[in-house]
Amino acid sequence: METHATYTSFVAVGDSFTEGMSDRLPDGSYRGWADVLAGRLAAREPGFRYANLAVRGKLIGQIVSEQVGPAAEMRADVVTLVGGLNDALRPRCDMGRVRGLLEEAVARLAPACGTLVLMRSPGRRGPVMERFRPRMEELIAHVDALAAAYGAQVVDLYGAPVLGDPRLWDADRLHLTGEGHRRVAEAVWQTLGLAPEEDWRAGLPPEALPGWSVRRAADLRFARQHLGPWIGRRLTGRSSGDGLPAKRPGLLPYEPPPGRGAGVPGGA
Repeated sequence: METHATYTSFVAVGDSFTEGMSDRLPDGSYRGWADVLAGRLAAREPGFRYANLAVRGKLIGQIVSEQVGPAAEMRADVVTLVGGLNDALRPRCDMGRVRGLLEEAVARLAPACGTLVLMRSPGRRGPVMERFRPRMEELIAHVDALAAAYGAQVVDLYGAPVLGDPRLWDADRLHLTGEGHRRVAEAVWQTLGLAPEEDWRAGLPPEALPGWSVRRAADLRFARQHLGPWIGRRLTGRSSGDGLPAKRPGLLPYEPPPGRGAGVPGGA
């Protein structure tokens, strides 16, 4: 049931998931669920303002030091915060430090906005996910505890089996496709108390499993094009987001990205 809530501003905080990788636009930039959500909210409210401070590759410490302060100062009606997963996916990770930094972020953002939205991050089915599942579930349990303590909303993406379907993940196996991002936007939309437009949890049609040789060829391409460079960055302390600015650093009137409509499902 729709709550008739009015939202006039939205600030998104986080890493590549919130920046919008791999929902690529014709100009090579990324759209993503936050842009889709902003477009839909803007269609309801003239003068709607939107900022997206997320940058790919950011660890939770960087999110706290670089994004949380500016986001809190914007005093937006809605703030979304997703972070910590990049830390959890590293070979060595101090989860106690991650939990502490995430709580610092929530404690600063919750009183500075109308509604703070946290997320139980989705996870693609596969061996990499299985290896890091304990850390991911520890992070999720902490998100739930913080939401209860600070009055935040939680979007349960992890609990939706469809978002584990490999068909909703890009070739890098780390980022959602455009369809995946569109479903996340709908999930946040509904969490904000707005009338559902679709069942974002609906499963995909059955698909025949590719043969062994096709799967192995895909695994080799993934290792060469994505896994190897990712490991290289971890070993050298580099990040895919080094030197990149936030995509929408100011809380300004919403303008749709070039090449796609303002959050239109399936827009190309």
